[in-house]
Amino acid sequence: MKRMIYATAALYVLASCASNANKAEAESLEDKAARIHDAVITIDTHDDINVANFTDSLNYTQRLNTQVNLPKMTEGSLDVSWLIVYTGQGPLTPEGYEAAEENALSKFEAIHRLTTDFAPDQIELATSSAEVRAAVASGKKVAMIGVENAYPMGEDLSNFEKYHALGARYVSLAHNGHSQFSDSNTGEQDGFLHNGLSELGKQAVVEMNRLGIMVDVSHPSKEAMRQMIEITKAPIIASHSSARALCDHSRNLDDEQLLWMKENGGVVQTVAFSSYVNTEKHNARNQYMSALRKKLAEEKGLAWYERQEMRSLSAEERVAFMEYAYEIYDAAEALALDDPEAPEGVTVADFVDHIDYMVDLIGIDHVGISSDFDGGGGITGWNDASETLNVTTELVKRGYSEEEIAKLWGENLLRVLDEVEAVSSGWSEE
Repeated sequence: MKRMIYATAALYVLASCASNANKAEAESLEDKAARIHDAVITIDTHDDINVANFTDSLNYTQRLNTQVNLPKMTEGSLDVSWLIVYTGQGPLTPEGYEAAEENALSKFEAIHRLTTDFAPDQIELATSSAEVRAAVASGKKVAMIGVENAYPMGEDLSNFEKYHALGARYVSLAHNGHSQFSDSNTGEQDGFLHNGLSELGKQAVVEMNRLGIMVDVSHPSKEAMRQMIEITKAPIIASHSSARALCDHSRNLDDEQLLWMKENGGVVQTVAFSSYVNTEKHNARNQYMSALRKKLAEEKGLAWYERQEMRSLSAEERVAFMEYAYEIYDAAEALALDDPEAPEGVTVADFVDHIDYMVDLIGIDHVGISSDFDGGGGITGWNDASETLNVTTELVKRGYSEEEIAKLWGENLLRVLDEVEAVSSGWSEE
């Protein structure tokens, strides 16, 4: 009997030691991820903005409901946010261009207010890799500017120089819908306008090379991308796209496009937009959450609109809706957490599957990270800037080294920016 007791006790001690060892290993992984995350420069290349959040009384110094703001960047140790001057596609007319430019300039002004008026002691506007590194070394956060859709440029190529002077360091020639410069990926559903780039679009690629602006291919069509690569003398970027082999969406890049990026020397910034990461999981979760949000709103006697429906609202209706929207969103998320039948959302692990795939296909030097926060992006585990460490933790779990994680989080992007600037600096010699 004593032998059985001693044997049982020994087994218990061994099991306990094994359990403690597993805990220590888990803690070690977490500590390693935190150490690497603090050591590398973390860059998110696509964060949308609303000018209403750049005022004296309401701005990014506060922990707003936005997915990106200074408190959340600090909590998640996100160093650099590319704030986006986005304009939806409108009619290709002088009146359309004028209205689009007004929108674009208001967003440039908002970003400048943040860095010069509201929080110059917390965040700097950077236009080069050297400025990024200096700001991060000083302990500040960094804002950079990307232009999503060149539509506001109208037909005047001198506007590229104007936007460059305002801080733009990447430009996409199209968004959802064909611009005067380029076909959009949406042409796969509704047909194309230019068969790639227009003649003006081809000139725009040359002008961006001359100025030192990175060419962004995330929204233009595949043929437009092929033509951009044929024309450009500098590497290009896809500021927020994932792998089409894993998620068959026209916003993602297929294997041929990915290999073009490798040959060009560019970088693909993997995007944490759930429907571009895993459409099936996204649709199941979204359908469940939409019904839940609508039910909660109806119980309060409030109207509810999903993202695509908001486009039909007037400015006043949109403001009124946003006054209670976040409360409904938060309440729905809380209820979903307590529901064992709730469909699983797209996760950080699903997101990193895309990183793995592209690294295996085109190499560690050509892959980066983006969120599309405040523009529809966000996944379970990385739903705002405060959760940024979770991405690094998943990369560590999968065996990526500190050097590799540094490349993914920002060094690849900064390398491309340097190479684009080098092409621009030597332009007069060509």
